[in-house]
Amino acid sequence: MRNTTTRRMTQTQAAYTLLLPFLAVYALFLIYPFFRGVWISLHDWNLLAVAFNPDAKEYVGLRNYERVMWGRNIEWSLLAAPFWQVLGVAGLALSVLLRLKDHLSRFNAIALGIASVLLIILPGFHPGEGGRWFDRRFWPTVGNTLVFVGLAVPGVTISALLLAAAVNRETRAMSALRTLFFLSQVLSVTVVTLIWQIMFSPRQGLIANITEAVGGTPINWLTDQQFAMAAIVIATVWWSLGIAMILFLAGLQDISKDLYEAAALDNATGAKAFWYITMPNLKRTITVVVILQIILHFQVFGQSHLMTQGGPNDSTQVLVRYIYQTGFRDSELGRASAMAVFLFVIMGCFSIIQFVVGREKEE
Repeated sequence: MRNTTTRRMTQTQAAYTLLLPFLAVYALFLIYPFFRGVWISLHDWNLLAVAFNPDAKEYVGLRNYERVMWGRNIEWSLLAAPFWQVLGVAGLALSVLLRLKDHLSRFNAIALGIASVLLIILPGFHPGEGGRWFDRRFWPTVGNTLVFVGLAVPGVTISALLLAAAVNRETRAMSALRTLFFLSQVLSVTVVTLIWQIMFSPRQGLIANITEAVGGTPINWLTDQQFAMAAIVIATVWWSLGIAMILFLAGLQDISKDLYEAAALDNATGAKAFWYITMPNLKRTITVVVILQIILHFQVFGQSHLMTQGGPNDSTQVLVRYIYQTGFRDSELGRASAMAVFLFVIMGCFSIIQFVVGREKEE
């Protein structure tokens, strides 16, 4: 008994000893910078002034958060932002309907419902008569980021799922195609944006040449306010397909072939088999892919910065790029840190959802 206890203690000590270097690096490069960022967000912190004089900062409490997220004479009304609020109502109704029909787990229905309620409430705030936002660019930038995420995440998820289903065969040709589709994932954002800048060029781009060949007029994708965000989304979907496709392939290969053979006896093949067998068995994989893609795409920076520089007219300005400009161009590190904390809260919410969904048992 004593030897067993001693052995256990030795194993525990060995485990902590092996974990210690990782925990030290994690604390030094992630935990400490996070709390440091929160501390900076509570100060009026000019980057250049504090660099030369550490005492130049001034504690201002939550004033940076107020400057970023609030304004003067702010009111709330039900139809202040009809598109987003109607979308929230539709999401709320959908969460209830899918839960009643048992197509959504209780947790997923609650998560969708909470997100929908926030979508109804938050866009309803707006300046009243004589009022104004303290930071006129912050909420439009958040809106741009939400539009980007709302377009890119379904685009990556659906495209990756269809590609995974198409190449889910054990042949040399399919193995080559898997490698080909995954190759874009290993490229840096600089290379990706350079490729798509050429592709979208109205003079020499492939898309412009195809458009002219069919008798159309080439579009200035990157300088036209109506198409600039779509251009960034297309480039991002092409770049992000690889990992999502691999996850879906793993999920597809985990589905028993006996299910498809049994369905074939009832003439359930092709699209029917995909809808009634593949999709239900990929529920957990789809949830993980969607949440991972949401977290990833909320942090978009390079595509907006390199392809359009946030333009035209801030139509592709995203939150991380705005944080970068506020902190390093305008030297307002306190305000930039407040926006970064706001982004962290969003990331934290989706991480919690991912953790809970991952542990949730199939109903």
